[in-house]
Amino acid sequence: MPVRSLITGGAGFIGSHLSEALLARGEEVYVLDNLSTGSIVNIDHLKSRPGYHYVLDSVHNNSVVAEMVDRCDIVYHLAAAVGVKLIVEDPVNTIETNVHGTETVLQNASKKGKKVLIASTSEVYGKSEQFPFREDQDVVLGPSSKSRWSYACSKLVDEFLALAYLRQKKLPVVIVRLFNTVGPRQTGRYGMVIPTFVRQALLNEPITVYGDGNQSRSFTYVGDVVWALARLAQAPEAIGQIFNIGSGEEITINELASLIKQMTGSKSEIVHIPYGEAYEEGFEDTGRRVPDISRLVAAIGYKPSWNLRGILERVIEHTASELAETTRAVSIAV
Repeated sequence: MPVRSLITGGAGFIGSHLSEALLARGEEVYVLDNLSTGSIVNIDHLKSRPGYHYVLDSVHNNSVVAEMVDRCDIVYHLAAAVGVKLIVEDPVNTIETNVHGTETVLQNASKKGKKVLIASTSEVYGKSEQFPFREDQDVVLGPSSKSRWSYACSKLVDEFLALAYLRQKKLPVVIVRLFNTVGPRQTGRYGMVIPTFVRQALLNEPITVYGDGNQSRSFTYVGDVVWALARLAQAPEAIGQIFNIGSGEEITINELASLIKQMTGSKSEIVHIPYGEAYEEGFEDTGRRVPDISRLVAAIGYKPSWNLRGILERVIEHTASELAETTRAVSIAV
């Protein structure tokens, strides 16, 4: 019998790519998503695939979660509030979705003894200045008066809760801290920088850099991320551990904007927008975010297969195709 995997948030950007990868491995895939940030378009091409099942409902629905956990061997818990813009604008949903949703998944998985892989985030490192970020270092969060830190705090609570279930109830859990993951199908709707810049550049619109642009990030291709997720889920030695999943290739946001402009041949102007105008007054950002991935390398032999330029080429191609399709649809309608 094939492995049966449940993916919460499975209609999202990462979840839909993970579904593809697990189906390719011969697994049976069950997806739960309420489409609050995911999209049915992301999984349209999967609906007719043998072994693929999806339910449109919330991770807060205990009876639905219980039934789906019961059907599966392993749970990939990806459902969460995503994107800085959404987090700042809707902090109540951020906290409730992340904390209560994870609690519901862990409670039901614990009843059946099902392994759970919890998707956390590099945001939990907060304002730490110890680089690169290591899984066992201290975290430094900003004050509770800044809603920007609610996401990091809620995901850190998820980690504490998962590890508590491991220690007290012997539930097999694995925690991953995802750094900036990018690739086709990612939307810029919630503040993701690469799809936003690429779309702006292709449309010759201003490329909007928030802050001074000197903040740096490392970007990882979604295919590398889902490969790591699937390997960790099947690795007994990964149970009870926390893993960074990312890339050591670092770039400033100013450099990223210039690179995308050059690669697209865009006529766009690069403009800087103060954080207070983009998000909220007093918004705090992190200056650098780069992972130490040595623990992941040692555990599963992880090695990013795509560099930033290669990632951008794929995103540019995908976005250009989407824009062309939209243009054709509009011309037909007219």
